[in-house]
Amino acid sequence: AEVLAAAGYATGYIGKWHLDGHGREAYIPPQRRQGWDYWKGAQCDHNYNHAHYYTGDSSEKCFWEGYDAIAQTRDAQAYLAARARDERPFALMVSYGVPHFPHATAPQEYKDLYPPQDIKLAPNVPTEWREKARQESQGYYAHCTALDKCIGDIMKTLDETGLAENTILVFTSDHGESMGSHGCPPLQKQVAWDESAHVPFLLRWPAIHGRRGRKIRTPLTTPDVMPTLLGLAGAAAPKSTEGEDLSRVVRGEGEADRAALYMSVAPFGSGQDMKEYRAIRTSRHTYARDLSGPWLLFDDVADPFQMDNLVGKPEHAALQRELDARLQTELRKIGDDFQPAGHYIEAWRYDIKPHGSVSYEPGAKMQSPRRK
Repeated sequence: AEVLAAAGYATGYIGKWHLDGHGREAYIPPQRRQGWDYWKGAQCDHNYNHAHYYTGDSSEKCFWEGYDAIAQTRDAQAYLAARARDERPFALMVSYGVPHFPHATAPQEYKDLYPPQDIKLAPNVPTEWREKARQESQGYYAHCTALDKCIGDIMKTLDETGLAENTILVFTSDHGESMGSHGCPPLQKQVAWDESAHVPFLLRWPAIHGRRGRKIRTPLTTPDVMPTLLGLAGAAAPKSTEGEDLSRVVRGEGEADRAALYMSVAPFGSGQDMKEYRAIRTSRHTYARDLSGPWLLFDDVADPFQMDNLVGKPEHAALQRELDARLQTELRKIGDDFQPAGHYIEAWRYDIKPHGSVSYEPGAKMQSPRRK
């Protein structure tokens, strides 16, 4: 938003912020909003039927009416209608809280679409987690279906206001949930398997794609989003930007052979799989190391449910060496020597709460140790 604002864009943010480290219900003043001008946001609120937010320069707590995703969508539609009357370009981010747990709080009309006994689970869900997974999946799918309706409403507004043709619309997420896969509890995230780590990235821009869709297999990860969108918008990314500009791929100028880096630096929660790791995803494979060495290797085309770990198998030794080298290359690019979680907690002066949330010590420098 800071870059686009400098390029003449109006900027707006609606919904969950969850990155400031000052408490889940804390007011976020304008100087900490990182370039977003229009503002109806809150740190974090999982009470989706009575969710709070702050707006403008006021520290007075407000509440969304009813189910927050629907109310936030209505606000986004109003913002788009206002922008359609202005020639200034805009950037709007709508940050929905759902389909995050608690899943049972989804609207009943959508829960009714998914009777738990009719839900088909993935083959990698062990027997002991199946009942719980079906219960949680009902609400999860209900939240997703409600969100589908919200996104459809936004797309309809773009069409009705004449904005659709030259507006880039992106739908993505920060994580999935395990839902019992690989023996992980249904609410577990932060693990390296696809159910948690592989999220959607849907991009719609009729001006270059028309109304025809296509699937891109080039993997993209969070730091790539900013330079890619700036590349599509014709705005220069700062030299300090991490990630790769993949706008050429979006424009249809060929796929890229790349390894997308992802990781868990300081996981919280219990379980044998809640541990530090570094991983890459290519167009075909997932490879991960934990602190003891190679951990996971999957052929995601032949084994989409990631049930056959190829690490240590002699017939796949060459592939493992190749992917390990690619992982090390990506880590060197960002100066990451893969230390235990405690190293980063101490270096960044994080305060870890008993339930796993992170806040900053007073006076801590909120910047990467690499950039002191």
